[in-house]
Amino acid sequence: METPGSQSSLHRANLERVVRAVRLAGSLTQAEIARTTGLSAATVSNIVRELKDGGTVEVTPTSAGGRRARSVSLSGDAGIVIGVDFGHTHLRVAVGNLAHQVLAEESEPLDVDASSSQGFDRAEQLVNRLIEATGVDRSKVAGVGLGVPGPIDVESGTLGSTAILPGWSGTRPAEELRGRLGVPVHVDNDANLGALGEMVWGSGRGVRDLAYIKVASGVGAGLVISGKIYRGPGGTAGEIGHITLDESGPVCRCGNRGCLETFTAARYVLPLLQPSHGTDLTMESVVRMARDGDPGCRRVIADVGRHIGSGVANLCNLLNPSRVVLGGDLAEAGELVLGPIRESVGRYAIPSAARQLSVLPGALGGRAEVLGALALALSEMGDSTLLDGTATGSLTASTPAFT
Repeated sequence: METPGSQSSLHRANLERVVRAVRLAGSLTQAEIARTTGLSAATVSNIVRELKDGGTVEVTPTSAGGRRARSVSLSGDAGIVIGVDFGHTHLRVAVGNLAHQVLAEESEPLDVDASSSQGFDRAEQLVNRLIEATGVDRSKVAGVGLGVPGPIDVESGTLGSTAILPGWSGTRPAEELRGRLGVPVHVDNDANLGALGEMVWGSGRGVRDLAYIKVASGVGAGLVISGKIYRGPGGTAGEIGHITLDESGPVCRCGNRGCLETFTAARYVLPLLQPSHGTDLTMESVVRMARDGDPGCRRVIADVGRHIGSGVANLCNLLNPSRVVLGGDLAEAGELVLGPIRESVGRYAIPSAARQLSVLPGALGGRAEVLGALALALSEMGDSTLLDGTATGSLTASTPAFT
């Protein structure tokens, strides 16, 4: 039995520190592990050798700074995690291993506003199908990350705003999916997961203070402060879509007038173009036509960019992030939308904050949220279970959800 402060307990703690560093990063050289954990190079070398012999990590030759190095990642068969992303019009599920490799991914149309039970039924079926497709043993499932398009109350796990998803009123998404799958489920709103996805795999890599802005049916922001997602005590941090731009403006679904969302979200923007472009418009098609030179679409996207820039300027003045990443279909417009955003930031933000800010399109496109869900599951799982050779949860063949 290990006692606190004993040599064996210290060794165990060091093992867990190394496993955690590798798990969160996906892969690290031994020198990077030493810098991340604060352990000596010799200690890291011995621990990596022990973990490799035990089958917990894999070591492959690489180079760093022009010198030969060894890249360390968790073993591909150490376990898997699942990401589930509910958008307003789609459901996307991904299965990944602990080495940050996506093994399977699929998306299908879904009207998430209609019914929460229908959405969870579809998610259960899609998770089941993808696990079967990968051929991975269900006992290897360590956890699930779940994204929903609305604020989650941090304490209760209840979806916070009935105005945003009326069909989900009073639901506890993590609890609902956990009951169906029989494994730990961790939930967050889609903007936070988009920020997490871009921070781990995309345009936010290496940045510790950033805002991920998602413009779709609504407008939200995922905030990263000092390398961590900031949710606020009630889970509503980042609701940038409800910054007031015009007190006499259109009535927003939240009940206020002139929110940023009423000038930028698809449900408000697309009707502006319908008299001249028809009713079968999507934000994706508007972006495509704008890139092809359509003057009406270019004007609307530029206006949206300027309005988003006003909200971003407020974020700069309050939080002083070093990077803003624009996600969703709108990011595909490139400089047609990014230029006006920067213009508004330059006009309304404190000059020193504006100078330090870079505004970039997301690198992951529509996959940001589901990859963020995978990252959430990876960040929440324990390390001791990996060292013991077991997964955090278990999806056995007899689990009803997978029959």
